[in-house]
Amino acid sequence: SDLEDLHLYATPREQRFRRFASLEFEGQLYMTPYDFIQAVTSDEPKCAKKWRSLSKQELNQILMETPPVWKGSSKLFRNLNEKGVISYTEYLFLLCILTKPHAGFRIAFNMFDTDGNEMVDKKEFLVLQEIFRKKNEKREKRGDEEKRAMLRLQLYGYHTSTNSVLKTEGEDLVPRSYWDTLRRSTSQALFSDLAERADDISSSLSDTTLLVHFFGKKGKAELNFEDFYRFMDNLQTEVLEIEFLSYSNGMNTISEEDFAHILLRYTNVENTSSYLENIRFSIPEEKGITFDEFRSFFQFLNNLEDFTIAMQMYNFASRSIGQDEFKRAVYVATGVKLSPHLVNTVFKIFDVDRDDQLSYKEFIGIMKDRLNRGFRGYKPIQRYTTFKSCVRKELYSR
Repeated sequence: SDLEDLHLYATPREQRFRRFASLEFEGQLYMTPYDFIQAVTSDEPKCAKKWRSLSKQELNQILMETPPVWKGSSKLFRNLNEKGVISYTEYLFLLCILTKPHAGFRIAFNMFDTDGNEMVDKKEFLVLQEIFRKKNEKREKRGDEEKRAMLRLQLYGYHTSTNSVLKTEGEDLVPRSYWDTLRRSTSQALFSDLAERADDISSSLSDTTLLVHFFGKKGKAELNFEDFYRFMDNLQTEVLEIEFLSYSNGMNTISEEDFAHILLRYTNVENTSSYLENIRFSIPEEKGITFDEFRSFFQFLNNLEDFTIAMQMYNFASRSIGQDEFKRAVYVATGVKLSPHLVNTVFKIFDVDRDDQLSYKEFIGIMKDRLNRGFRGYKPIQRYTTFKSCVRKELYSR
């Protein structure tokens, strides 16, 4: 009952991790790879989760079967399924990967590479966990300190001090994203301090699937940028594939309306009916969105900050943007090429006044507030079954 009460003292992302986690080892909670995939693609766990206690022997067996990083693929998490353990700090790290541009991966790698040898070792990677833990402590819910201490032990595997937060002398930092923390708030002095703590932490924490995947079963291997980049790119692709397949019913495309559903579930838009009506009214004949188109659009969304600059130029000039300008601005700002049909679909979804122009408010104003996957619960969106969707399902069932 005390452990259930801890939910009241948890932040939304801590609550979500606890809700989807299914394993416990020496008092610390872990997700399986399957749990993680569910947490970023589903509203709720498919079944009520009960934390299963792992023995040391079971954990060692799981880690022994973990493939090395050079055997990674875009099906890694699906292949591992229940045979893996992911800690809370790694959960936060993986969530960041899903919403960040590929160009940012080099920045992240260089931040971990504290000795500048273009390789990251296990100790340097553990510095990342300290950064994420410290950043998360700034956002803790205040309340019963004893309960918070129990919750930290459950999430991190060791006691932490709430006074040990990321800040400069006498000055609280403005709340930033995790990516900003990695990019701006970490100095060599901070790394030195955290590197010392990494020795203590590594001796007290158990290995995880991610640590073994990156650094080998003995923890002596080093991670180069190519393998690091491939892992991040594979994870983004895997999650998008899972989401795409959940709507495609075995076909090569998803409907334009399903594409709209997926986009809207990552925003703070409360009334989605007008956007769904737009797509039904404007594209009565389905052509479908391919996976390549789907993936390219989410790659573009991960670069939305750069595209926003281009859109602001039109906004300052009090001009809306047409489809050709939109496509060109996306390519200039992000390097991503969007197909004419995909751009037309996006316009039909977000062009509320139906003037075939997108204003800053109509698109960026909505998409910039899209939810980070897994950081908050999804809101349910009513799905209407079209005739073609019925045909699609009938063909697939045969």
